[in-house]
Amino acid sequence: MTPSEPSTISTRLTALMAAACGAIVANIYYAQPLIAPIAVDLGLPTRSAGLIVTLTQLGYGAGLLLIVPLADLIENRRLALSAVALAAVGLVGAGLARDPAAFLGCSLLIGFGSVAVQVLSPFAAHLAPPDRRGRVVGDVAMGIMFGIMAARPAANFLAAETSWRTVFCAATGLMALTATGLAIGLPQRQPQSRLGYGALMTSLIGLALRTPTLQWRALYQSCLFAAFSLFWTTVPLFLADDFRLGQRGIALFALAGVSGAVAAPLSGRLADGGHGGAITVLSMVVAAASFLLANLAPAGSPAALALLVVAAVLLDFGAQAHLVVGFRAIFALHADSRGRLNGLYIASFFAFGALGSGVGAWAYADGGWRLASAVGVAFPIVGLVAYAVERRR
Repeated sequence: MTPSEPSTISTRLTALMAAACGAIVANIYYAQPLIAPIAVDLGLPTRSAGLIVTLTQLGYGAGLLLIVPLADLIENRRLALSAVALAAVGLVGAGLARDPAAFLGCSLLIGFGSVAVQVLSPFAAHLAPPDRRGRVVGDVAMGIMFGIMAARPAANFLAAETSWRTVFCAATGLMALTATGLAIGLPQRQPQSRLGYGALMTSLIGLALRTPTLQWRALYQSCLFAAFSLFWTTVPLFLADDFRLGQRGIALFALAGVSGAVAAPLSGRLADGGHGGAITVLSMVVAAASFLLANLAPAGSPAALALLVVAAVLLDFGAQAHLVVGFRAIFALHADSRGRLNGLYIASFFAFGALGSGVGAWAYADGGWRLASAVGVAFPIVGLVAYAVERRR
C-alpha cells in the first residue's frame, strides 16, 4: 500500500464522494424534461429536439472510453477536478447559449466532463479495505442513483418557477461547490502504471475479451439498465396519456423512484458477506415483476397509479442492487486496471440503456404501455437465462 492509497476511508470522505457523484451525474439528466422549452427558445426544429439529450449521452459515452481509463495513468484527484471543470464550462455555456449549435456543442461537453463520476467510483474502491469495499462502493452508488432520479424532477420544478436557463446556471454553481469540496477533501492517488496513452487505450480490447467477470456482470447490468431506461422513457408518456398528469405531476412521480437508491448500501453490505449471486437473481426477478405489477389494474385508475409507483421503486431497487454487486466484482479483479474496467462496464450497459429507450419509445408508439412493458419484462428475463448459463458453466 503506497502512501497515496490509504488502507481505510472515513465516513466523511465516503459521504463527500457520494454527494459529489450525485451532483455530477445529475448534469446528464437535467435537459431530459426540458426538451420542449429549450427547443422552442433556441428555434430548434421539433424533429431535431432529441439531439438535446442525445449529444449529452454521446459526450458521456466518449468520456467513458477516453477519460475514465486515464484513472489508471493520471493522478486521480487532478483528473476528477479537470473533468468537473469541463462539465462546468459546458453547463454555463448551455445556460447562456442563444442558438442551437452553441447549445448542442455545450451539451456534448457536459456529458464528456460528467464522467468525473466514473473516476470517483473506482477511486473510492481504491481507498476502501477489501472487507468494506462493497459497503463503500454501495454508499457512493447511492449518491449516483439519487442524482439520476432527483435531477429530472428538480429541473422540472425549477424551470416551472423560473426558466430552463436557470437550471443550467444553478447546476454550474453546484459544480463549483463540488469542485471545492473535492479539492479540499480528496487525497491524492498516483497510479503505478507506466503505460502510455496509446497502450492504455489498446489494452481496453484485451481487458474486454479476456475478463469473464466483466463480460457477465456487464451483460446482467445491461439487461437491467435497458429495462430501467425503457421504463423511465415511456412512463412519462403513459402518465400524461392515461392519467392526465402534467409536468409537475410527472415530476412528483419521478421522486418516488429516488427511494430505490437505498438498495445500493444494502446490496454492498450483503455483497461483502458473499451474497452477490443471490442479489443478482433477486435483482432480475424484482425488475421483471415490476413490469407485471404495473399492468394489474385498469389503466388510468387510482389503483393503477399506486401500482405504477410501487413498480418504479422495485425496478430502481433491482437496477441499483446489481450495479453495486457488479462494481464490487470488477473492482476486486486488478487494482491497476480499475479505471479501464469501470469505463468498459459503464459504457456497455449505457449503450444498452440507449437501446432500451429507443425500443421503448417505438413499442409505446406502436402498442401503448402494454407492448412497452412486455418488451421491458423481456430484458431481465434474458438476464436470468444468462445467469443460469454462467452458473452451469
